Amino acid sequence: MDYTFFLEWVQFAVRWLHVITAIAWIGSSFYFIALDLGLVPEPGAPEGVHGAAWQVHGGGFYHIQKYLVAPAQMPDRLTWFKWESYMTWLSGFAMLVVLYWTQAQFYLIDPRVMELPVWGAILISIGSLALGWLLYDLICKSRFGENNTRLMLGLYVILVAMAWGYTQVFSGRAALLHLGAFTATIMTANVFLIIIPNQKIVVADLMAGRTPDPKYGKIAKQRSTHNNYLTLPVIFLMLSNHYPLAFASAYNWLIASLVFLMGVTIRHFFNTHHAHKGKPWWTWGATAALFIAIVWLSSIPKADAGADTEDSAMLTPFEQRFAAAPGFDEVSGIVMGRCSMCHASEPGYEGIGHAPKNIKLETPREIAAAARQIYVQAGLTDAMPPANLSYMEPQERAAIRAWFRAGEAGTQAAGPTDRAEAEISVPHPDAS
Repeated sequence: MDYTFFLEWVQFAVRWLHVITAIAWIGSSFYFIALDLGLVPEPGAPEGVHGAAWQVHGGGFYHIQKYLVAPAQMPDRLTWFKWESYMTWLSGFAMLVVLYWTQAQFYLIDPRVMELPVWGAILISIGSLALGWLLYDLICKSRFGENNTRLMLGLYVILVAMAWGYTQVFSGRAALLHLGAFTATIMTANVFLIIIPNQKIVVADLMAGRTPDPKYGKIAKQRSTHNNYLTLPVIFLMLSNHYPLAFASAYNWLIASLVFLMGVTIRHFFNTHHAHKGKPWWTWGATAALFIAIVWLSSIPKADAGADTEDSAMLTPFEQRFAAAPGFDEVSGIVMGRCSMCHASEPGYEGIGHAPKNIKLETPREIAAAARQIYVQAGLTDAMPPANLSYMEPQERAAIRAWFRAGEAGTQAAGPTDRAEAEISVPHPDAS
């Protein structure tokens, strides 16, 4: 079992965990916001009850009451909703490490944007997440944050600035992903550092026989509302790495900025509806207009399209290693013949309008840069070409495996590759 094979399964497992926990967090978040907005006063309710709701699900009826501050006495059993948020962030951060940090040369750093050492790119990655929370929290606690509308506008300005800033240092794919991580960090920190601690203060007061201060619930509600409006844009940004029309656009930062507005319009409709204040259908028109603007922006070509250089002096150490590995010339011919009809600046295959995931394989440098992806997609597995439409032969996949493993081991080209020898010395992982 080689390192890349193991890393692929680690990424799969962590991504699976991330999706599961995100579903749990988003589901509970949307549910409680809808519940809170739908509460109505109930005659004969206990003192301190703000509102109540009757719901039916799974063959049973539920009677739910909300205390504006807290009940007079601490209940025997209390369910906390926090681990969904914590595990979503922890699994997302793990994804950031195993994908964008361990493969920084391919996913994180784009020399055409900014020449960065791996350690420098990682430092910017983690530093920006921490800085985002500190700046947001400082503004929320300042006099500026006393006005919720003004605070939301200030937060939007910060997000737009970060969207632009990330595109100035990282690859387009990493920029949008980091903007999502930046926003998600604020959301989880809201839960971990504000909402749950405030709830614990209220619980401690109840257990000590003190009357809880309502300000703690008010602060927690403000942060929870922010999380509610940020959820949909975060989902878009996390999915964007699969769609080059979003992350590889000349205006990817502006696309991300408009997505945040779409999140507001969509949530405004549902929040208003759940609060029994009508159905503001105009929000869907606004959402559609924003989406049309995003589609249009994605169609504008980059000014420097096709200006990449093949100067070997510009190759990164990662690219140099695989360009110098035995069998590179042979593999380059295979990839250009079997893969570049789709993975091109202007794909020639009918129905493909943009290189999948913006991975172009038209030049030796691009092939060297995508070595790990080629190995996994066409060497270890037969995922690419899809349905083997270009008829890649088993011996060609064997050549890809031998070339990548030689490059990963740091072997330098010394002459023609003996494929048969390579097959004996480096067996396929599914070989018995």
